[in-house]
Amino acid sequence: MSELRLAKKVALVTGGAQGIGRAITLRLANDGADVAIADLNLDNAQSVAKEVEALGRRAYALQVDVRNKEVVYEAVNKVVEEFGTIDILVNNAGVGLFNSIFDIEEQELDLQYEVNVKGLFFAMQATAKHMVKKNSGRIINLASQAGRRGEPFALSYCMSKAAVISMTQSAALALAPNKINVNAVAPGVVDTPFWEKVDKIFAKLQNIPEGEPKRRAVEAIPLGRIEQPEDVANVVAFLAGPDSVYMTGQTVNVDGGNVLS
Repeated sequence: MSELRLAKKVALVTGGAQGIGRAITLRLANDGADVAIADLNLDNAQSVAKEVEALGRRAYALQVDVRNKEVVYEAVNKVVEEFGTIDILVNNAGVGLFNSIFDIEEQELDLQYEVNVKGLFFAMQATAKHMVKKNSGRIINLASQAGRRGEPFALSYCMSKAAVISMTQSAALALAPNKINVNAVAPGVVDTPFWEKVDKIFAKLQNIPEGEPKRRAVEAIPLGRIEQPEDVANVVAFLAGPDSVYMTGQTVNVDGGNVLS
């Protein structure tokens, strides 16, 4: 049997305790990595850690609010103390709020910026400081198809995810001399509890029945089916592994063909 692609690697996944984050965590573990799961919900993180251990890998669960720089730095340092290093960072923690352009409040803009932009940056910054010491590393950021195009009820969300794509490009150039690859993935309509909430919000905003926004969104996907969390995890695993060594600064669309670039 050939060696696992991520054997002897250590990954840190923010927001790794549910949905897309859980799928990423388990895929990286299946590929051989030990995984630290950082999430606001510690109980869920501990539950996923047990799943990782059942696969024969080491796991470490941490409660982390990425909005707090000191908490993020402390978490990264704890992971390094626990495992000795961090080879892979997956910035998955995020929040999605949706509203009419006329009803967006300042706190909505602030929250999405604090989590999706500042929180992601803090995790990149803290982890990169350890990666430069060994002159290697992989950073994978979760963007969205919403960062590629405008959407009428997602102004603040689109704004934050466009920033993720921009940060990925700049960080890639800044860290290239240290052999740290920085890339992103841009998922589309993913079949998670998050999209169930989005459906209800969009139905209310458009005055249509619940279920109809999701149906229309799925109907418009060229590949003809809703995206699964594992579809995202597969591409993250590729970017974390040896086959993507010559890729950096890229945002890979993983959306069934919704956005072409």
